[in-house]
Amino acid sequence: MKLVFLDASTLDRGDIDFSALAAEGDLRAHPLTSAAEAPSRCAGAEVVISNKVPVGKAVIDAAPELRLVVSAATGVNQIDLAACQAAGIAVANVAGYSTESVAQHTFALILELATRAGTISSTVRTDWPASPIFTRLDHPLFELHGRTLGIVGFGGIGRAVARVGRAFGMEIIALSRDGARPGEVPRLPADEFFATADVVSLHCPLTAETERMIDAERLASMKPGALLINTGRGPLIDEPALAAALRSGHLGGAGLDVLSVEPPPADHPLLAPDIPNLIITPHTAWSTREARRRLLGGIVADIRSFKEGGRLNRIV
Repeated sequence: MKLVFLDASTLDRGDIDFSALAAEGDLRAHPLTSAAEAPSRCAGAEVVISNKVPVGKAVIDAAPELRLVVSAATGVNQIDLAACQAAGIAVANVAGYSTESVAQHTFALILELATRAGTISSTVRTDWPASPIFTRLDHPLFELHGRTLGIVGFGGIGRAVARVGRAFGMEIIALSRDGARPGEVPRLPADEFFATADVVSLHCPLTAETERMIDAERLASMKPGALLINTGRGPLIDEPALAAALRSGHLGGAGLDVLSVEPPPADHPLLAPDIPNLIITPHTAWSTREARRRLLGGIVADIRSFKEGGRLNRIV
């Protein structure tokens, strides 16, 4: 089989062995591919792998032998599912590979906002020698023990975050949704949930219902001093409204690993230098070496399953 990986650099930092994928066929791995380049690069391919490169009608028309498209991610927004289905092309994704990495990163953001360890460390060479006492009390710190962690989206990642939260002695609540079964944690309606949580962490998918679910009204309903964490999807948050809530001091802080546009433009509203208590990382929560190796293993497993007539991780 001819395999084409359109954006292999989204997975590899020079520390990933592609030999298992190459063993599945004639592999052509391009570090990056523009939307305009994709059709010609996919010509003759039976399997196309893409993390972010659009795979739609132009690619399908250029690749009549195409039989399988694999998303090198859990999301499949870059793939025209209807066009693939109409052409009889299977689509698969990879799920669950980054659960522990995202949970770890979520708490890295929470802990930095609670302890200010990075901020304090960056000034220690100048501030500590000048201190009149043995310590420095410039930054307000607080304990997570006894605080309430509210989780929006209680799937695999949400449950992993809850497990870590319990280890810190936090109370766990989840946002209720229609059709959700009673589970291991209290599920509260939105008004009660946001008024109760000291930390709100977003782990839900992006849908028409969840887009900008954290808007100005919802931010105002949160506890004064609460923290907001987003390692899910950038468009879950109304970003100008978040900037205003941080500037006003209503929120105690926010930690984000995702933005609505990635990479963001230089004038993105959350990149303004005057926004206090905001930490942004560049969509790296998923990207530990272990997670990237699991992702590659999942891609290989999807292809092998398809070749054997299976339906592993099939979306279409």
